[in-house]
This record gives sequence, structure tokens and C-alpha cells, in this order.
Amino acid sequence: MAELDYYEILQIERGCSQEEIKKAYRKMALKYHPDRNPDDKDAEEKFKLVNEAYQVLSDENKRSVYDRYGKSGLEGQGFHGFEGQRYEDIMDDLSAIFESVFGGGFAGSRGRKRNGVKYNLDLSAQMQISFKEAIFGTKKELRYRYKKPCEACAGTGAKDRSVKPCEYCNGQGQVYMRQGFMTYAQTCPQCHGTGETIGEKCPECLGQGYEEVETTITVEVPEGVDDNNRLRIPNAGNIAPNGYRGDLYITFYVEEDEHFIRHGDDIYLEVPVFFTQAVLGDTIQIPTLRGKKELKLRPGAKDKEQFVFRNEGVRNVHSGRIGNLIAQIRLVYPKSLNEKQKELLRELQESFGIESKPHESIFESAFEKIKGWFKK
Repeated sequence: MAELDYYEILQIERGCSQEEIKKAYRKMALKYHPDRNPDDKDAEEKFKLVNEAYQVLSDENKRSVYDRYGKSGLEGQGFHGFEGQRYEDIMDDLSAIFESVFGGGFAGSRGRKRNGVKYNLDLSAQMQISFKEAIFGTKKELRYRYKKPCEACAGTGAKDRSVKPCEYCNGQGQVYMRQGFMTYAQTCPQCHGTGETIGEKCPECLGQGYEEVETTITVEVPEGVDDNNRLRIPNAGNIAPNGYRGDLYITFYVEEDEHFIRHGDDIYLEVPVFFTQAVLGDTIQIPTLRGKKELKLRPGAKDKEQFVFRNEGVRNVHSGRIGNLIAQIRLVYPKSLNEKQKELLRELQESFGIESKPHESIFESAFEKIKGWFKK
């Protein structure tokens, strides 16, 4: 990853306030958070840089030194960012910084590869649910597979459990390269980030260090969950050799409904209305998520006019607030007319007199005006 200016990393100006720095950090940290970018090495490196930048700029003394002498001045005071640290130590440091600003632990650090684990401890799965199940919540069974350490090699992947530190990266799991003022970090190509190497592979797991187990759990889908929402199931992910277990993250995909359209916590319903109902006014029974409601049309209702029914939408999965139902009318005209119907409509039109031909009164002055345009 390129070594960039700390202000550029947080996308802020040099003279900004501490509040602006904190606000920018919150935005960038959430953008590159490992939970939102699983197995994305580029996002992981950017997340480290964002935290390193905040670590300096949020400290007035470090910021003052950095503004005058750059990062080299900080290195003279013993600050080296995260360079050269072990992976798990870096994630612990990021967790502390993240917690100080967001008021909670860094969930992603627990599920990452660490302590020689050859796989991520956190798992992801998908679940298809109906529109009704998303609105009102439900219980559904989910079948999935998780990893646990191979018993024969205790998760090392080596025959007789014989492992040694990787000589290529000195057990760091990462290698660093410098080109001028640029510093790049990448996963060690020899040990693939574990920091360890093995001699002869375990015959049971063929060097993988784990076996897969199929299981089924009952998932309580919360009321109000929306498409692409994620639900965390603690201690349902992969198992590490030390017994620690990661989490399972379920992403929901919600089927569409034939009549209702959801937008956040609000529900939209298109109501077809015959043109005579719109002209005369009427009271119509419409469906809602929880029953029926009366829609009262005033005489002269317009196409696409909306009527709001408070607290008839979706209950927010976080706040518990209930959204609204918005009924939008769609004027419907007859597709065909018989002779009697045509005659009746002509009589109705004539009964309105000049009012039935608004274009005549509107365009009369325009006709007079354009006559002069063509005079020679």
C-alpha cells in the first residue's frame, strides 16, 4: 500500500478542526471496515492507513510534528505506524482506536486469520425470505458448512504437528517493500499470511489443517428486516485450533410482492381508479399490511395523487419506529366504447359548454398573435 499524506488519506484540509478530523475518520473507517469488505486485502490495508492517520492527526502534539516534519519527524519520536507489527497486534491496535471513536469493539478483528489459523473464523451465508417474512419476522432453518481443526494435526496441516516460523517473512505473515518514498505491504507468498511453514503434510486433511462439518441452525429473522440486511449469529462460524469460534453473518434477500412496494420503512401501493370515480369522488377499500383501510377520494382527484396512512408501514428493525403506507392513485380509462357510451359522453361534454374545450380559450390569443408573423 502506498504511503500517502495523512490528510489525503482522510480527505480533509490541513487546517481542519479536531471535530472535522473525527467526522472524516468515522466516514472512512466505516467505508473500509473489514466487516463490510470481507476478504478484501485492498480495503484492509486502507483501513490500517485510515486508523494510522487518525492516530496521528487526533493527537495535537503528533499532528504538530507531522505538519512541520512529515512522517520522518514522527519516526524520530518512536512512531512507526503499524509497520513491522504482527498481524494480530495490528488488529488489536485498530480495535482500540475504533472503539474509542465508535464506542464499541472492533467486530472484524476476532474473525480474521490469526495465531496460525489457515482460514477466516467468520462465515457468511445467504437466506431467501418472502416479503411477508421480512415485514413480520419469522423462524427459518439454515443449513451450512463450517470448518473445525483437523484432529490428527491439531489444525497445523503438518504430519506429527511439526511446524516452524516462515523463513521468508520471519514469521510476520507479511513482507514489505520500499520504492523511494513509497512503502508496500503484501501477504507473504510463502506462508500465505500464517507466518508458519510445514514439512510433510498431514495425511488426514492433506495439509489444509481443517475438516468441514455440515450443520443446521434455526434463525430468528427479526421483524422489519430489509433486502441486503445482515444478521450476526455469534459463535456459529469456523472454529480455531484454540477453541475460539467466529461468527456467522447472514445476508437476507427479500422477494418482491405483487402489490406492495417497499422503500425503507414506507410501503407504496398503486390504486387503480376509474375516471368517473376521480371526477365524482368515491370511497374505496384498499389493502394494507395489517388489514383494510378506506381511501376517500374527493371530487376531481388527480392522476398520481398520493394519500398517506400514518403508521401503516414497516417497523424499523433497529428503532422500532413504524413507517407509513402511501397509496398513489392511477386513473383508468375505458379501453373501448360502444355507440351508446360514446353518445352519452358527447352529451356530457356538450353540457359543460366552453368549459369542455379549455384549449379554445387558452389558444385564442395565440392564434391572433401568430397571424401577424406571416404578414408581408
